[in-house]
Amino acid sequence: MSELRDAAMTSKAWPFEEARRLLKRYEKAPPEKGHVLFETGYGPSGLPHIGTFGEVARTTMIRRAFEAISDIPTRLICFSDDMDGMRKVPDNVPQQDMLREHLQKPLTAVPDPFGEYESFGHHNNAMLRRFLDTFGFEYEFYSATEFYKSGAFDETLLKAAEKYDDLMKIMLKSLREERQQTYSIFLPIHPETGRVLYVPLKEVNAKDGTITFDDEDGREWTLPVTGGNVKLQWKPDFGARWAALGVDFEMYGKDHSTNTPIYDGICRTLGVRPPEHFTYELFLDDKGEKISKSKGNGLSIDEWLTYASTESLAYFMYQKPKTAKRMFFDVIPRAMDEYHQQLAAYPRQTLEQQLNNPVHHIHSGDVPESKMVVNYSMLLNLASVASAHDKSVLWGFIRNYAPDATPETHPDLDAAAGYAIKYYEDFVAPTKAYRLPTDLEREALEDLRGRLAAWEGGNDAEGLQGEVFACGRERFEPMRDWFKALYQVLLGADQGPRFGSFIALYGVDETVALIDRALAGELVK
Repeated sequence: MSELRDAAMTSKAWPFEEARRLLKRYEKAPPEKGHVLFETGYGPSGLPHIGTFGEVARTTMIRRAFEAISDIPTRLICFSDDMDGMRKVPDNVPQQDMLREHLQKPLTAVPDPFGEYESFGHHNNAMLRRFLDTFGFEYEFYSATEFYKSGAFDETLLKAAEKYDDLMKIMLKSLREERQQTYSIFLPIHPETGRVLYVPLKEVNAKDGTITFDDEDGREWTLPVTGGNVKLQWKPDFGARWAALGVDFEMYGKDHSTNTPIYDGICRTLGVRPPEHFTYELFLDDKGEKISKSKGNGLSIDEWLTYASTESLAYFMYQKPKTAKRMFFDVIPRAMDEYHQQLAAYPRQTLEQQLNNPVHHIHSGDVPESKMVVNYSMLLNLASVASAHDKSVLWGFIRNYAPDATPETHPDLDAAAGYAIKYYEDFVAPTKAYRLPTDLEREALEDLRGRLAAWEGGNDAEGLQGEVFACGRERFEPMRDWFKALYQVLLGADQGPRFGSFIALYGVDETVALIDRALAGELVK
């Protein structure tokens, strides 16, 4: 343990770097509350998207890294701001007209358009928890509605009423003059309509813990700030939540970074030291636009898990969190392959190298064995060439290549075969476009066919790759033109696998037959 801790204290892996920064927070004395608290926030205005998952995954990686270098206990709270008023109807949910009738109501007071849960907020919270549970995160779920209504937030809300003028000064500096005239950190919830009201306050009575305001009809109301009658605007809420819970660490996207001084200022004014922060870059869709819950653009968690493993998604999240990343379906094969490459390398690495390996952080140090004797990209190409719609077809080829492999002994490979079939059907098959070879390409293919027909080296991928090279070396400059021809003529794609490895998996005789079909024009439709 001491050896691992020593190595972790100098590791350049970003989770350890962040963990060491957090540890300095308590270098003089341990936390009075007895633990270090990590938090992630979720705005359930739409269905959870993959960025929310990434936030919890990355926070968990830092949490586990912290536990490796410290004996201070930790907790992780996933906090849902489900008391927020529904400002617009998400594009990607049913019953749009019904939802419009409930605009500005807290999300937990809006009926569930799916008809499955107590409210729209409860539905989206359940979706978030299901996604997080799929990965096996260890977390505590907090609902803002329960936090406000149960009284857990009352002490902080009363403090906010007491420090109202100081908190308003922080907020007003960040607002346009027009907004300043009507802004208040407190948003009353109308006792009759249940809507979250954005109205100016006539009085904040710190002694009584109440606010007084006129509603849209000009009627005056006085409400206590406690008990769920009032909620804070979202920026003050962010900092006040830190103060109420004693949060030590929270990460959020770059779009929040300009608000950090506001969040910190709110927390300090309420008498609590702000947490450590980590700002990550945003995920982009295929058009380079920010992924949005309400738009439903980019990939959803369920979509990723249709085509690849949760571990590959966690691998994608680990990579360069401070670099904006395009996240669309075409990033999945590479993420799957690189994850398993790192998994295969892990047992052979030194401790220092292991701590820098993404799989150490994905699996919290308990790293499984990789049994992917065939990578995901190769399975995709195999599915394409065989027009396979059932993974048993792929297993027919896999067994010839690796006789000891079975779905039972290689469950990760079996799962990958199923993912590859689905990915092939949805993304590869619709775009397959074979072409006839040019005269030069035909000559090279006939040469390759002859070499393979005479081949006696079994499934030696390196030897087969040498034969492929020999056919193209004297004919093509650059050599990539030869490989591009192989992919376009034989696989109906612009790119593909290392061809010697493909032949070893698909089979020498089968590849000879494939070349014959291509030369006869049978692949072109």
